[in-house]
Amino acid sequence: MQNFLSVKDYSKEQLLDIIKLAVDFKQNPAKYSQALAGKSIATIYEKPSLRTRVSFDVGIAKMGGHAVYLDQQNGQLGKRESVKDFALNLSCWVDAIVARVFDHNTLVEMAEHASVPVVNSLCNLYHPCQAMADYQTLYEVRGGSLEGASIAYIGDGNNVAHSLMLAGAILGVDVRVITPLGYSADANIIQLAQHLAAQNGGKISISHDVDLANGVEAIYNDTWISMGDSKSLEDIQKIFAPYQTNAELMAKTGAKYFMHCQPVYRGIEATDDVVDGEGSLLIQQAENRMHAQNAVLMTLLSK
Repeated sequence: MQNFLSVKDYSKEQLLDIIKLAVDFKQNPAKYSQALAGKSIATIYEKPSLRTRVSFDVGIAKMGGHAVYLDQQNGQLGKRESVKDFALNLSCWVDAIVARVFDHNTLVEMAEHASVPVVNSLCNLYHPCQAMADYQTLYEVRGGSLEGASIAYIGDGNNVAHSLMLAGAILGVDVRVITPLGYSADANIIQLAQHLAAQNGGKISISHDVDLANGVEAIYNDTWISMGDSKSLEDIQKIFAPYQTNAELMAKTGAKYFMHCQPVYRGIEATDDVVDGEGSLLIQQAENRMHAQNAVLMTLLSK
């Protein structure tokens, strides 16, 4: 592994190795306290962040490394200074670059010119670190296996949905993506995920009908609010209201677990009784962001 821009570039064995390393780090943090000793990691943010920033900063520190926080006061990468020059300069000083950006092409260009590993901490197309934390969480609650796992993503066909599909396809998971009309996942990514699933024993199903979620182990939501750049919350709620996760849907589908990448807007995409219910995994997912990301960094920077 040279970079971590999308899970689609890696094998089932590589992704499972990251999950297993993340679990071991979580259980035995002292074992890895010097894993990044002497290493400096640039963390770049074009977009606001809570979980991503804190989990990377604290995680790097727990491995003996140093995180260098770079916000974009001067605007989007490539505006004040070219992405190429940004990558070339950072490569002089740091051992890896973690970037949360608007456009995936920024990461591709950065990886092309950087001489150090580049990690995608979120872009318009993918959220690979989130997906690894999510499947680590399922791996844990299922007793150390993803064999026979199933998950239904309900909401907008966005970057989170894309990475859940791709990682699930490679890991052999039954992934079902349910979206309103007009909010489907990218057709090319769906096609790729279905191809990868056929190779790895997974399954990718797409629908606009929540009945597709019947029989899954876990239901997964993402926020609806981030889509509302050109629409009011009221308009969005009219479209997405039938896709809310509530106690009735959990009972109907038989889902044991509820997952959410946060921020969660309570009473909108999911009701409080589900968010705070016994089967809710969203805080475990948030914790595992740090462990999964640490595993990615260790894998990229290991000799």
